[in-house]
Amino acid sequence: MTHPIILDGKSIAESIREKLHKEIAELAAATNGHFQPHLTIIQVGAREDSSVYVRMKQQAAQKAGIKFSLHKLPEDVSQTELLALVASLNADPSLHGILVQLPLPKGFDERLVTESIDPKKDVDGFHSMNMGELVKRDSEPMFIPCTPKGVMVLLEHAKVDLSGKTAVVLGRSNIVGSPVATLLTAKGRDYCQNCGCACRCCRKTRNGERILVEAGCVVIDVGTNAIPDATKKAGVRWVGDVAYNEALPIVSAITPVPGGVGPMTVAMLLDNTVLSAKRFLKGFKAPLEPLRLKLLEPVPSDIEIAMAQRPKPIKRIAEELGLFPNEFEEYGPSKAKISLSILDRLKHKKDGKYIVVTGITPTPLGEGKSTTTIGLVQALGAHLRKTAFACVSSAFARPHIWNQRRRRWWWLLASDPHGRNSTFTSPAISTPSLAANNLLAAAIDARIFHEATQSDTALFDRLCPKKKGVRSFSEVMKGRLARLGISEEKWINPELLSAEERSAFVRLDIDLETITWQRVLDTNDRFLRKIMVGLGPQEQGKTRETGFDIAVASECMAVLALTTDMKDMRERLGKMVVASSKAAVQSRQMTLASAPNLMQTIEGTPVLVHAGPFANIAHGNSSILADRIALKLAGTDPALTGVDAEEVGYVITEAGFGADIGMEKFFDIKCRYSGLVPDAVVLVATVRSLKMHGGGPEVIAGKPLSEVYQTENLALLEHVANARKFGISVIVGINKFSSDTDAEFAACPSKGVGGWRCGRRGAGAIDLANAVIQVTNAPKPVDGGFRFLYDLDLPIEQKIEIIAKEMYGADGIELSELAKTKIEVYTRQGFSKLPICMAKTHLSFSHNPKLKVFPTGFVVPVRDIRASVGAGFLYPLLGEMSTMPGLSTRPAFF
Repeated sequence: MTHPIILDGKSIAESIREKLHKEIAELAAATNGHFQPHLTIIQVGAREDSSVYVRMKQQAAQKAGIKFSLHKLPEDVSQTELLALVASLNADPSLHGILVQLPLPKGFDERLVTESIDPKKDVDGFHSMNMGELVKRDSEPMFIPCTPKGVMVLLEHAKVDLSGKTAVVLGRSNIVGSPVATLLTAKGRDYCQNCGCACRCCRKTRNGERILVEAGCVVIDVGTNAIPDATKKAGVRWVGDVAYNEALPIVSAITPVPGGVGPMTVAMLLDNTVLSAKRFLKGFKAPLEPLRLKLLEPVPSDIEIAMAQRPKPIKRIAEELGLFPNEFEEYGPSKAKISLSILDRLKHKKDGKYIVVTGITPTPLGEGKSTTTIGLVQALGAHLRKTAFACVSSAFARPHIWNQRRRRWWWLLASDPHGRNSTFTSPAISTPSLAANNLLAAAIDARIFHEATQSDTALFDRLCPKKKGVRSFSEVMKGRLARLGISEEKWINPELLSAEERSAFVRLDIDLETITWQRVLDTNDRFLRKIMVGLGPQEQGKTRETGFDIAVASECMAVLALTTDMKDMRERLGKMVVASSKAAVQSRQMTLASAPNLMQTIEGTPVLVHAGPFANIAHGNSSILADRIALKLAGTDPALTGVDAEEVGYVITEAGFGADIGMEKFFDIKCRYSGLVPDAVVLVATVRSLKMHGGGPEVIAGKPLSEVYQTENLALLEHVANARKFGISVIVGINKFSSDTDAEFAACPSKGVGGWRCGRRGAGAIDLANAVIQVTNAPKPVDGGFRFLYDLDLPIEQKIEIIAKEMYGADGIELSELAKTKIEVYTRQGFSKLPICMAKTHLSFSHNPKLKVFPTGFVVPVRDIRASVGAGFLYPLLGEMSTMPGLSTRPAFF
């Protein structure tokens, strides 16, 4: 008989570790170090044998390049505490494998504990879901238990031909016997349990039972038994269940003990961990399931459409995006907050395609720019089955009482199945930014009052009171001490401050004439534009003139929209200028506001709703954070190739009002701070707006349209030229209304124009979506590329003039004396290098809403310039532009 094959599990395991180490290094290089498999073990108590096994797994993991962590818990830890730890590890996406070292001390429910491990991280393969999937036909578990998997790999490495052979599996344990039998069955082998054929050697079990082994068979011995042996340091030696020396002469292959199945079990644990890490790298996206729509003619009202559709659970939307449970927090069944931690998890991914939707100068009725944004996303996602996001500003961040109705937000399903309570962002966006803004306004007036009515000593005693005879500065105060140049050794002991230093510390000495910070309100109210505060008797005559701005014009809202992370938000809030000195706002409510809202369109595609600054007053774009999160979720992983390669997705964001203001601010402010560059601009127009800017009469909300808007007379303004000044490709989309004639639509220039009907929802925007796909995936030009309109190093006046001439077609600008004074002050204070955010009417290229088409021969008057240093821009007020709108004769509540 030929010599039997010794199945050396130790050497095979070593080769597997080397292979895993190489694979990990290659994937880490492809992902800039992001790929790092991580195995964690929980050990309860201090059993010596358990500690030995844990150390063995730790050493093997580290040799393979797998990150290893150990959570050692005392034996008296409660089961509740153990389960809480498992839950926290389940929620950590940086962990790929979780193992609870068995056995657990007496009193623990081992089945309950092992079942608490997420099946996606159950690298031991003991979870009932993995075990169940293993025995089902045409199914595959997330993980195969390590020892059975090691047995199968040993057979493969030995090149054992099992065809036509009978496999005898001795034992029915859940860990080894049953899974091995299942795996052999899946390979098409016959097997029997506890039976054998004619044999010539034997094996003796613990209870003395002898089982015969047939000559020429392959023996995989998974038993471990301790035999007393005085020659060994530990006093015992380890043997298997098979009489190895007796079996060796007659078997064709056999595993030694130790050195056979044991090392393979550990190797398979490592293999499962790397497999899990690769799955986490790829993500766990559920298939996209769009919501079906029944299109009706004529198109029903907004509320009828919303109430007729049943939204998907927001958890399902999150699963379709591949979000982990700890990366979103549900706020009811149909909306959620997305965690900023996603940015760190997906930082290695290449961004998806970035498209900004803007429009021509609108009529007061609006031209459907927001509607186009949502319709385009529905076409891409629900109809063309691309990963597609809409990133839009908050509907509720608009003033509560509008001057006209907006046909836009029925595209987003309301926050419950019946379409009620659509003010989904009130607690998360509008209220925190409004409260933080007004808290600072109240603090300014309170500080002025207290400084005017108290001595330096009284102020110091109240700001730094003695507690048990000792004074101390709070952490917030230390920032002010640093700005005052007070040495750090005095920060520890306030008593060391001199009289002059105490006076400087306790007094801001605000010049009332320089205060620029106003209170804000979420309602249009013209009578709050100028008010007097401090008229109560307790304010002791400390009155001053101030006013209210609309909430969406507040600097807090702009900070929220332009911040890039929490650290950046704190820095921006701390830089806010309220007068001739700086004051920091620390609002815990703003932390909640920093998380974008996840919602869905009426066709079940994802929408991120975050921030809501106006474009005619502020910079008019949704948040950078929402865009960055969407771009990563729509992006591609360079490490995934072949069948695993990801298809690039699309992020559609909106710039408020027309291209002359919202788009310009998107490029020169938002893109400047985000570092993001869009792949295309979609310019929205309507036949109605083209007629008005081609010479039609004024359009007034609530007033019937003039006859000219029903006749075939059309002219297209050259808004495209403004977009191309930034070096970005432009796609023109005509939002087609039912009243538009075919001749009018045909009169639109055909090149780059895609018409779509909002009444057909996503189906009406398929042509536009295909145009976006074609343009954004076309080769980029070698020369040129994206560029800003102006350089930040230019003087303030020159930057304003460039915008006025290049975007509005003005002959120049005219600065008021106040504006000239502000330029001198801001230049002296070091704010001259900030970008410019023009506050102007959205109804004309000029400062005058009555000047239509492309007015020429006009000069833009700049009556004032204000600083939003925290947000990071200066905003000139052009013409009669107000920061607090008023109600019209027929507001939206009629």
